[in-house]
Amino acid sequence: MNIPVRVLPPIKNPVEALDRDRKQYYSTRILRSIVNSLDPDALRTVGITDVDLFIPILTYVFGEAQLDGTAAIVSGARLRQEYYGLKPDRRLYAERLFKEVMHELGHTFGLTHCDLEHCVMHLSNTVAGVDKKRADFCTNHWDEVGKKLKELERAYGT
Repeated sequence: MNIPVRVLPPIKNPVEALDRDRKQYYSTRILRSIVNSLDPDALRTVGITDVDLFIPILTYVFGEAQLDGTAAIVSGARLRQEYYGLKPDRRLYAERLFKEVMHELGHTFGLTHCDLEHCVMHLSNTVAGVDKKRADFCTNHWDEVGKKLKELERAYGT
């Protein structure tokens, strides 16, 4: 199945998402901003930002998505080697970012976290955890995504 992808113009991080004390952005507020600016033709939208994200119950998050929804946000801030005082590595950054985009897209397809460490849907709360997993879904999650894509194909004729 060929699914068209479009890169949209950037939107500004909403001012109200910034927590000045934490020096981080509340991901749910940015996600809400993405939802409010969705292209009506888009089946899924993933916003990518370089600001550090959090939700109130966690120190930080790599991303957030609407479960079985249409939108997600991913931050590259803590995926960069430089964040940890290390030498930049563009290949590693791109790999990490891709994994987190796939992870959050999985949530938009209704997938929950996986117990299998190699599955991209495995919960990663550290960059080492992101590095451990592969950039694709386990067999069970691929089957679930395949069913959702077939439903979308029938509904939208993609």
